Amino acid sequence: MLYSDKVLDHFTNPRNVGEIENADGIGEVGNAKCGDIMKMYLKVDGGIITDIKFKTFGCGAAIATSSIATEMIKGKSIEEALKITNKAVVEALDGLPPAKVHCSVLAEQALKSAISDYYKNQGIDPAPIVGEIGDCEACHEHE
Repeated sequence: MLYSDKVLDHFTNPRNVGEIENADGIGEVGNAKCGDIMKMYLKVDGGIITDIKFKTFGCGAAIATSSIATEMIKGKSIEEALKITNKAVVEALDGLPPAKVHCSVLAEQALKSAISDYYKNQGIDPAPIVGEIGDCEACHEHE
């Protein structure tokens, strides 16, 4: 299984790792059965994601996708961040092996989960804005 230089770089030197105290939104997705769990923390100011951190328990690809996703999201408006797809995450990493694409789906879902949490904390129903988050398809293969 070959990884691009970008995947290896984000795995060995992940960006934005950690927690945000008093985060405006926290999202956690994944499944202990498949071994990949992602948690994302957001700080939002005036609709802009001013800070984002992650904690990922998983393989190198899961860590790399979390890292690059946070780089892509930081400084963006919530609307712009919601447009970032797992496909965009994979492209930013110069590709992933097919067996690891589900890691990028987790990154997209962790972000949506954190944004949903942010809206809930504001007393706003996130469903019409964020849409359905869904489950990790790879997790179902392990059940």
